[in-house]
Amino acid sequence: MDNWKNQRDPHPARLEERLEDDVVRCHLSPRHCRIRPGQHGFCMVRANRDGRLVSLNYGRSVHATEETIETEAVFQYAPGARILSMGNIGCMLNCDYCHNWKTSQARFVADKDIYYYTPEEVVEIAKRHNIRVISWTYNDPVVWHEFVTETAGLAHEAGIINLFKSAFFISDEAVEELLPVIDIFSISIKSMDPVYYRKLTKGWIEPVLEATKQVYRAGKHVEVSTLMVTDLSDNESTARDVARFVGEELGPEVPTHYVRFHPDYKMTNTIRTPIDRLERARQIALDMGLHHVYLGNVYDTEATKTWCRHCEHLQVTRYGLNAQLVGVTAGNRCAECGEPADLKQLANPDPGRARVAELPPDQQVEPARFQWHGDIRSLHVQVQNLASVPQQVYERRFGDGVPPGWAVLPLAPGESYRFIAAKAYPGERGVEVAVPAACQSSLHEVFDRAHFPTLDLLEEPSASEDVTPFPRYEKPVRA
Repeated sequence: MDNWKNQRDPHPARLEERLEDDVVRCHLSPRHCRIRPGQHGFCMVRANRDGRLVSLNYGRSVHATEETIETEAVFQYAPGARILSMGNIGCMLNCDYCHNWKTSQARFVADKDIYYYTPEEVVEIAKRHNIRVISWTYNDPVVWHEFVTETAGLAHEAGIINLFKSAFFISDEAVEELLPVIDIFSISIKSMDPVYYRKLTKGWIEPVLEATKQVYRAGKHVEVSTLMVTDLSDNESTARDVARFVGEELGPEVPTHYVRFHPDYKMTNTIRTPIDRLERARQIALDMGLHHVYLGNVYDTEATKTWCRHCEHLQVTRYGLNAQLVGVTAGNRCAECGEPADLKQLANPDPGRARVAELPPDQQVEPARFQWHGDIRSLHVQVQNLASVPQQVYERRFGDGVPPGWAVLPLAPGESYRFIAAKAYPGERGVEVAVPAACQSSLHEVFDRAHFPTLDLLEEPSASEDVTPFPRYEKPVRA
């Protein structure tokens, strides 16, 4: 492992039980790890230092990234809103197919992928870019507990919503500490099969289900998603069991997502989930009485749109990770039948970015161009202002049926920023990014909404196929 864990002092951790002989027990996850001095818990980012429980990842993050709320399997809270995605390192699980294994498994984390933020800096980034939602996401925010709760509290004071995207293998004590500061819970239930959970995630299902019911009973906005892994969980039984849990233990109004898998980590000798299996899963859940059932990581399907459950009028149209309200009144009612829409909207709508028709005359650099290919229809763009004065970066799409003009991204002096560009129109062929000479940029190919890329395309060429991203896991060779 690189030396990221030794670069800064460890941070005191909560949910600690002190035992004899300077041993501590961590009560963050259901593992309740018993940790001796100098040792780590299962997650590798909580440790015993001199008889006290500490966090090794406080303030340590992958690059803060502007995305859309749809990237988090949240479709019925502020559709289309921009979010600031914050991910860290470590995880309380070790799923064989993890899409974020390069950061979730701490032993693979490289120093070059780590950035440092204070709670105040995270909130300031969101405020500076008029972003109304901070999402705690990627590897899993459970293991970032102290940083999440403290920063989320500051965000609330600034009027910013907090979203928690998690596999939710978490203790009930930790959930109670999240409830005052988290507004939206997007929970990934891997399967309803206890054997599957033990074998493929290295966790167990019972606390996941209990924690999900705990936040639902607390009145939080909850959406549930299930990754349908090819030939393992992309079957009618999984679809039916998930729908039964949502309908009977939560409520039929809870949005449910069946998500397409791509081969990754230790599970690459397979294919992406066949879409017809996802469509069948969705129909099963609808037939069982769930109100809103969606497919994730798919394009060109009606199954990503929101329809009025009373009259079937189209209310939200989506293409990939982009959404637009089309059939909802200002009073949040169906524009056709007048019944309340099953949507929550921000009190202050997201203004989006300003747009200009042409690049300014002093734009000195030829735009970088990336073309969508196969299932690769989104990209992370990282830009940095190297100047001591503000700069502007420009982004636009090209192809058929794409509105003209450039979206403008303002950058403060010295600011490094990352944002997603996702295909928004059926005829769109790609994206262009223009930066002034005082800025630098890099492009990072994205495989589906859950994958956090760590390689610049200048370092690693675009994959010739669109099944498994770089870098790829190499199984250790035993001597």
